[in-house]
Amino acid sequence: MSTTTSETIERSTKTDQFVAPDYYQLDELLSEEHLLVRSAVRDWVKKEVSPIIEGYAEVGKCPLHLFPQMGALGALGPSLPAKYGCGGMDEISYGIIMQELERGDSGIRSMASVQGSLVMYPIYKYGSEEQRMKYLPSLAKGEMIGCFGLTEPNHGSDPGSMLTNLTEDGDGGYILNGAKMWITNSPVADIAVVWGRVKNGPIKGVIVEKGMEGFSAPVIKGKWSLRASITGELVFENVRIPKENVLPNVQGLKGPLGCLSKARYGISWGAIGAAMDCYDSALRYSKERIQFNKPIAQFQLTQKKLAEMITEITKAQLLSWRLGALANKGKASPAQISMAKRNNVEMAIKIAREARQIHGGMGITGEYPMMRHSMNLESVITYEGTHDIHLLITGMDVTGLNAFK
Repeated sequence: MSTTTSETIERSTKTDQFVAPDYYQLDELLSEEHLLVRSAVRDWVKKEVSPIIEGYAEVGKCPLHLFPQMGALGALGPSLPAKYGCGGMDEISYGIIMQELERGDSGIRSMASVQGSLVMYPIYKYGSEEQRMKYLPSLAKGEMIGCFGLTEPNHGSDPGSMLTNLTEDGDGGYILNGAKMWITNSPVADIAVVWGRVKNGPIKGVIVEKGMEGFSAPVIKGKWSLRASITGELVFENVRIPKENVLPNVQGLKGPLGCLSKARYGISWGAIGAAMDCYDSALRYSKERIQFNKPIAQFQLTQKKLAEMITEITKAQLLSWRLGALANKGKASPAQISMAKRNNVEMAIKIAREARQIHGGMGITGEYPMMRHSMNLESVITYEGTHDIHLLITGMDVTGLNAFK
């Protein structure tokens, strides 16, 4: 993959006709601010994402020009304080933004949620005031791009076994060695929030800057999923991390896991957007496609598919809305977030597959969004906690027994 501009990819002339389903009139639960935020992001997706996303996904390029546009929308770190150039919005607004971005494409939502939840959030939550002022305003504008380094080539679901290590250099800083894998944004990132284990000590977070000697971020090629999002590695060979780049206010796994909870919450909303897009396309197509002298929407099996889709979307909407209400009160637990992430992504991938069937052969073409969403969701169901890991998190929460030990 490589960077590109919007002019490189031919813009589709097809009109984005998306109409969001709201079967239980959930808009009545949203504030005027929520509705305004949603309208702004939805309009932007229709204007700037929908006309180009199939082209970018087909050639496997990342539309990096969208970063500053998302910054102008307030979509990067939207629930962080306005003091640092962020949106200062509530958690439901953050969720709604992720839903609308992923309705456009999971890769676009990944670009934003990594920036906001996995880079900006830990700098805000665990960083010094100097670090916040240095990095957050530029990240919020999309002028600077960040990535998050936790997963390793041999340690994904078990981050506590990470091999990336930090050796004290005697001046309050560290020498960083190791490697991270499957890192969204890494080949184009200006900074990386990286987690490593201090030798004979705890896990700590550090901010690694592009250009530091011994730091490289090779691209991962050959992906069939998230093709409009750039993914790479992080490689550290005796990288010196100065004291001012060490996150001072956290140590241990609670640091990166706190970031993952923030991101997983956003994914629970984002997956609804992908499901909505597939359902909306299937509903419209089924009313237009004539077979045996009537629209296929009139057949019982098609109606069964559509009825099950809207039911599952509605359940997911209620799950994430309630989770957002809890998050606004600081009461959303990591286990509750796990349940929503797992349920909603599984729901979305099933709907993408059923919607593809309703479209028949046309469903495998770029004329419709289902195959792109389905391929993307194969990554979303795995990253930031696999489907099975989230099942075990819920199992541990309800039984009090730890299956990981």
